[in-house]
Amino acid sequence: MSPAHDLPPARQAIDIRDEWLACGLSTAPAEREAFETAVRGLYEMVGAGPPRFVWVDSPAAAVPVLAGLGTQVVPAGSLLRTSDLPPVASRLASLMTDLRGHLDGRLRRRPAGRLRPALAVPLESLPPEEALRHGVRPERLVEVTVADSLRTSLRDCVAAPLRTAFHKVRGQRHWLTWYGQHDAHWVARHDAWRRLGLLRLARQDARQLDLWAELARRGGWWWPGEGVCVVSERPAEVHWEPMPGGLHGQVRLHRDDGPAVRFRDGWGVHVLHGTHVPGWVIEDPAVERIHAEPNIEVRRSAIERIGWETYISRAGLALVGAAPDPGNPGCELRLYDMPGARVLLAVNGSVERDGHRRRYGLTVPTDIDDPIEAAGWSYGLSGELYAQLVRRT
Repeated sequence: MSPAHDLPPARQAIDIRDEWLACGLSTAPAEREAFETAVRGLYEMVGAGPPRFVWVDSPAAAVPVLAGLGTQVVPAGSLLRTSDLPPVASRLASLMTDLRGHLDGRLRRRPAGRLRPALAVPLESLPPEEALRHGVRPERLVEVTVADSLRTSLRDCVAAPLRTAFHKVRGQRHWLTWYGQHDAHWVARHDAWRRLGLLRLARQDARQLDLWAELARRGGWWWPGEGVCVVSERPAEVHWEPMPGGLHGQVRLHRDDGPAVRFRDGWGVHVLHGTHVPGWVIEDPAVERIHAEPNIEVRRSAIERIGWETYISRAGLALVGAAPDPGNPGCELRLYDMPGARVLLAVNGSVERDGHRRRYGLTVPTDIDDPIEAAGWSYGLSGELYAQLVRRT
């Protein structure tokens, strides 16, 4: 196997991205000793003594533990300070923010980092190897293939639904949370610049980045406090699928027979094709629950779970009108009344990856009576203009 520095930059960037993506999706038990050593190193950097550690099975399991620790884990707020120093969590936050700001500033000042490729299509629409053939510099490639890709996959698609679920458990109590393996997206960006020889770090910056990298590699979410640090294990299960159309390894959560992320104590989140949904959408997508659901994306996911035809039948929706789809020859547009809205049932103009066309529903205003007008409205067109389309996508 060739050493990493002998590989083309695109291959190196992809390997680094995949390495960090695997960390972010890892379901292995935390490597506790290595994790605790890294935390102690960061505490030392902010002038704090080594904490004792409390391990829990999930972020939800951390809530009662954190509440029981009282002011030991409150991250900020001068009313709770007992000395001239801010709380250790605040000092750690400043340490990390300063490092990221410092490194980002150095990247922005690089002449090559400011270059933008003169491409006819966005860089995000090109596979990495093709981007390099078009003359895109490795610095730009890292930003898209490593940084943007992992930010989408780990921060937006994995950490975000977990954070929403955690906030519901946490209630009004506030603790400063670090996301361990789910912070891999920002660590990986700077790590990639360094490993590709595009950025040289001062010794102190390198040591700090290494400590944050250790936390992303070895464990889950954590909450630093005064003399105590609460740490969550990693999930026991993470179910995901490639992001449709993603050319840079993006993934999103998906599981249609249980939680997409499940921790060892059973806590987790349900996600269908990237949409965070309540458990009932998977387990019992009943019509009554669908109609009571205020979130349109959750409602759509629940309906698609049972199928639009089945939903319309079970809900007893009244047909308002039907017409051949002028933008999709051979297919039909069907407009139905549903509680508080109307829904247009159409067939996708593009073939899905499995070779089929998907039937889907679009919610449209209740004052539209014509299916062709409804189809045009979904594109921002009049019905007359929509009828002139050769074929829609």
